[in-house]
Amino acid sequence: MASGKANDAVFNVRIPPAAKKLRELFYSAHFVHSHIAHFYALAAPDFVLGPDADPAERNILGVVSKVGLDIGGEVIKHRAYAQEIQALLAGKATHPVWVVPGGVSKGLTEEERRKVEEMAQSCVKFAEFSLQLFEDVVLKNKGYVDLILSEGYRLVTNYMGLVDDNNKVNFYDGKVRIVDPDGVEIGKYSPPEYLNYVSEHVEPWSYLKFPYLKQNGWTGFSEGKGTGIYQAAPLARLNAAEGMATPLAQEAYEKMYDTLGGKPAHAILAAHWARLVELLYAAERLLELSKDPQITGTDIRVIPTGTPDEGVGIIEAPRGTLTHHYKTDANGMVTAVNLIVGTTNNHAPIYMAVKKAARAVIKPGVEITHGLLNMVEMAFRSYDPCFSCATHALFGEMPLKVVVYGADGSVLSGR
Repeated sequence: MASGKANDAVFNVRIPPAAKKLRELFYSAHFVHSHIAHFYALAAPDFVLGPDADPAERNILGVVSKVGLDIGGEVIKHRAYAQEIQALLAGKATHPVWVVPGGVSKGLTEEERRKVEEMAQSCVKFAEFSLQLFEDVVLKNKGYVDLILSEGYRLVTNYMGLVDDNNKVNFYDGKVRIVDPDGVEIGKYSPPEYLNYVSEHVEPWSYLKFPYLKQNGWTGFSEGKGTGIYQAAPLARLNAAEGMATPLAQEAYEKMYDTLGGKPAHAILAAHWARLVELLYAAERLLELSKDPQITGTDIRVIPTGTPDEGVGIIEAPRGTLTHHYKTDANGMVTAVNLIVGTTNNHAPIYMAVKKAARAVIKPGVEITHGLLNMVEMAFRSYDPCFSCATHALFGEMPLKVVVYGADGSVLSGR
């Protein structure tokens, strides 16, 4: 989707309104299936079963066993609904070839629209159920709430997210808004302006870059006011915005921040709650678009006629703000590409969060158990990272250096 938007810009073509709505319809379904998968398969085991549960049971099957087969069936059904909607539009749910420069290659029939609307209504109900499940299992458990609000899972940074003209969360289009640790807007840019706000730092020990805010500079792996580090994931998006653009999601948004003590929220485990608020927004938006009179329009592509040059496309991936920047020659052959994917934005915060959680739970004299190590992993899982998407490496190179240190800092072995 980001590539399609970048290609629109490369060819300097504005897509028809129906095509834009079809793209957002597809993308809302994508968010539904992605957020369902992350919450129930990756996050729920830690909260429904507990971080100390047997690793053999701390998985999606264990969650289904705990909450019941009927709920497990609903999870599978609604993720399948979202995939089916994507396949209806694009021919297949995964790696479709449907977004083209100037629009999309296929529209939506009235019969398909009715089917999408029916599935979208069910997805809204399921999203509401998921938020209720979170309240019953997590928010009514003091131990879980204390864990979420604990210092070991608190990371104070800047936050980034795509917003509409009213500064409400939008996954497909808008401007990128940046707020500081106090929630004050410190930047807002359209896609072509991204290099004025974001730069990337390189460390020799990682294939991934470390983005930071240009205005603050690279301040190292530091948190707090003035840091150059920012986050760009579900909680960051909600922190950067001034609300949700659909009514039920707005209610859930307000309840979340009331419970967390205001915004921005710096509790990284609250990302799972934010993900469910976004799930409800995506389902509501899916339903809204399925009822839009333009959604079955046949004017779905403008054939590009201009000479290709350069373009930037930005969307919100489930894992964070995604930027595609292409340069081409006059024949449309790509000469340069820069991608900043969701995981790259969160690269530094992930390391910082894992280190902070480890220091909070691993202490002298405390036995290091699977449960304790899993509590460190919980900081990592908040971000839903995809390192394969974010990695930059030269072809054919795979150097690996392993160093083992003793407790006194001396090198025991290395190769």
